[in-house]
Amino acid sequence: MNRYLTAEVFVPGGMPEHTYVPRTDRRLEEHLGAAKAHLCKLVTVTGATKSGKTVLTTRVFPRSENIWVDGGAVGSEDDFWSYILDKIDGYTHRGLEDTSESALGIEGSLEAEGGIPLVAKGKGHLGSRFDRTLSKRQSRSLSLAAKPAAVSQLQSTRIPLIIDDFHYLDRSLQGRIVRALKSLIFEGIPVILIAIPHRRYDAVKVEREMTGRLEPIAVPMWNQGELTQIAQEGFPLLNIGVTDQVCGHLAAESYGSPHLMQDFCRELAYTHGVAETVHEAITIDRVPSTLFSKVAENTGRVIFEKLARGPRQRRDRVQRQLKDGGTADIYQVILKALAKLQPGLETIDYEVLRSSIREIVVVEHVPAAHEVTRVLEKMAEIAAEDEASTPVMDWEREDRRLHITDPFFAFYLKWGSTTTSRP
Repeated sequence: MNRYLTAEVFVPGGMPEHTYVPRTDRRLEEHLGAAKAHLCKLVTVTGATKSGKTVLTTRVFPRSENIWVDGGAVGSEDDFWSYILDKIDGYTHRGLEDTSESALGIEGSLEAEGGIPLVAKGKGHLGSRFDRTLSKRQSRSLSLAAKPAAVSQLQSTRIPLIIDDFHYLDRSLQGRIVRALKSLIFEGIPVILIAIPHRRYDAVKVEREMTGRLEPIAVPMWNQGELTQIAQEGFPLLNIGVTDQVCGHLAAESYGSPHLMQDFCRELAYTHGVAETVHEAITIDRVPSTLFSKVAENTGRVIFEKLARGPRQRRDRVQRQLKDGGTADIYQVILKALAKLQPGLETIDYEVLRSSIREIVVVEHVPAAHEVTRVLEKMAEIAAEDEASTPVMDWEREDRRLHITDPFFAFYLKWGSTTTSRP
């Protein structure tokens, strides 16, 4: 029997070699692979965060053979093009050498002593001409801006370009980059954008720039059957048997995210002391009650605490009396109300959130409507400033709707230590 480390079988957040599920019925790899065959279209791979977009694209366009740019690491347009040049060993300065030549001719008569010209048997003067070529070389340097240099050299190398987390780029920068890449796309060089279908990704702008030349690939959230395949492929490699009930339980709590499913499977193996393939087979027929809480503490806790603290301010916030006897400031109240709702990856109407707040706060301490919306705006700002490429939540002021965009955050709201109730 081959031996495997648990950490290399279940790989949350990485490229799983042994538990990669191709989702063959959806033909995602086939669709994406068409970009290699002179498709002449801009390919957009979109889907919810942690839905497997990057893993899918890496499978078809390996990082070692293609140019990958992380949108979250790009601070400016120059950064973007300079990064590409660095990846292809490109240049922005080119030395040129100019050479010019000129001829110098000298003609005269040969004379004998005493000034008498030499005569050749009655023929005329014996003339003489000396020619000399003068060469002049001049070196100069041509400086190229990063953008035209990168585009030109990409055209020469024809290496596919993949931009991950494209939605993280500033909207105006998204448009400028797509416009600059048009010539590459028209020549059949694969260009792939990976983004979440969220208002940070200006799909309308991209479509306007690439009318008739856009190839969208939507990566749906994983269904329970697809998620259970991760467990079914991985546990036998560790000589572990798991029941269908266990697989189903793990998949049901994954919020459609293969990342979370990989996390659950790895943690379940560790819980049973399995760090590598075991000699004697074991069977797991239940999920420990602490597994989800432990994973939650290692995933969504940091951003949850940032949101609970809120922005810095000079004085303490007003504490509001809760119906369970405790107190909390308005930031904590809103998070407790969300935890009570236990949302998945969904949009929450403002009035639904307000109703949840009223259920946990003593009547006379319920915050006013304008206070709640103000705090939601601040929370969205904090989430946007977080190091993650995708905000865990977003507030649409005009439509008064709150978007939960990250399965880790949704999972923490249900299973994290500040949850007001457990299912």
